[in-house]
Amino acid sequence: MTRRTAVPANEVIAAVWRESCRHLDVAAAAEAIAATLLPHLPIAALHVLRLVPGTRSFEPLAVGLPAGGPVGLPATLDIPAGPWRRSATWLRSGGVADGDDDGAGPFLEAVAPAAPPRGVLVGALRGADGPLGVLAVVAEARATFSADDQALVERLLEPFAVALENDARFHELRALRQAAEADRQSLLSRLGRQEIAEDVVGARTGLRHVMERVELVARSDVPVLILGETGTGKEVVSRAIHTRSKRADGPFIRVNCGAIPAELVDSQLFGHEKGSFTGASEQHQGWFERADRGTLFLDEIGELPLPAQVRLLRVLQDHQIERVGGRAPVRVDVRIVAATHRDLAGMVQDRSFREDLWYRINVFPILLPTLRERLEDIPALVRHFAHRAAVRFGLPGVEPTAADLRLLGEYSWPGNIRELGAVIDRAAILGGGRGLDVATALGLGRRPAPVMPVTDPTLYEVVPEGSLTEPAPAAGPPATDIVPLAVAMRRHIERALAATRGRIEGPRGAAALLHINPHTLRARMRKLGIDAGRFRE
Repeated sequence: MTRRTAVPANEVIAAVWRESCRHLDVAAAAEAIAATLLPHLPIAALHVLRLVPGTRSFEPLAVGLPAGGPVGLPATLDIPAGPWRRSATWLRSGGVADGDDDGAGPFLEAVAPAAPPRGVLVGALRGADGPLGVLAVVAEARATFSADDQALVERLLEPFAVALENDARFHELRALRQAAEADRQSLLSRLGRQEIAEDVVGARTGLRHVMERVELVARSDVPVLILGETGTGKEVVSRAIHTRSKRADGPFIRVNCGAIPAELVDSQLFGHEKGSFTGASEQHQGWFERADRGTLFLDEIGELPLPAQVRLLRVLQDHQIERVGGRAPVRVDVRIVAATHRDLAGMVQDRSFREDLWYRINVFPILLPTLRERLEDIPALVRHFAHRAAVRFGLPGVEPTAADLRLLGEYSWPGNIRELGAVIDRAAILGGGRGLDVATALGLGRRPAPVMPVTDPTLYEVVPEGSLTEPAPAAGPPATDIVPLAVAMRRHIERALAATRGRIEGPRGAAALLHINPHTLRARMRKLGIDAGRFRE
């Protein structure tokens, strides 16, 4: 038997507290605490079992074995429904049992079925939110615990409960850190970059107007709405806003609103408490909490269901969230950047998007040009994607030829930059490191689609009010029938609206007839004072 030393109990407990706070992992804490207690208790092993939230199962997490050989435990201890009622009552009440308490019986039998009376003690570990698990202390062979020993074990429950909570937080943070690093590496792989903060391709050419607006809004905390066709680089621009903001050192969390099932939207955005619904085995932080003191990028916000839009509006107004199943609000400090390829203004009219949420997120809109509108950026983008393809596929670096760039410039790019990246990846693979097989990558020798008309890039320029009405005829015979550009544009748009009966979107809408993006057309109409409603009569 272990020789016991007479040391004041307070000194022993102080040493146990030091070990429980020194180790983040509960297994390391249990081993160190067992060694600390060996001179003072006749112990063969310490077991820590964690209660799996929302179940009747206990998972052995740690064992301290100061006396040598291991004491076997099942991988999972499941308490049957009958005994569980008494065990749950005992777990809530706390304290240490030695066999007289029926609620502790299943744990005593699992840990040491052949132990003599008072040869094993079990204690309920409790946290602020309820039961956490069980501590089991097994005596040496033929040894028993005295009343003083039981009193000492009872004082061990609090430091072991703290160690168990520290272990849960430690593993949760490690999982979040690993997930964040995996997301970062995945993003760098998609973007073909070494670091996220690299310059945006085309920032001084085709995206010059966009980047000027990014610089204007980045330092403030107002919501930003990024509009543009699919594949125009909305995520890249949102990250540029984040890296230029005062939140650059905080997290950047991207959420694809269209990829979340409707029944899980609240849980994913706002989090949930353990036991709040079937399968909620532990507390879960939502995207808003994970983005605290950083930026939350809500991609494809137009896909959010209407009930979720209501709750999102409340968060934007109150800066507080409430987890599913939670009782108290949680304050969050998050900057919102939203993006969509859909016509939110039209969705507001159709009542498929809330008007109040539209006003809340549309504080500072940024419209991204299509690749058709920034053809001058194609050479730089092609070199960027060619370098990325060489790194990803282990190929020699190659440069596009003049013929490659000519073919790429003649294509219409309905998928925009995302499609260009896929074409260059395909061309690099087909080229086998000898060059870029652009012709084959574009469609096995098919004739390129005609170039779509390039729309006016000066979306944010103000049209003078005087140019919205036709000027009086000049004195003398007119040399030509030429009118100011704004008037000609107004007449052309009105003819298109008359032909489509005021319809803007869709295959039979005015935007398709004019070969421009619906967002661009609506912006022009607002500047020119054109009301589509009068053409619907």
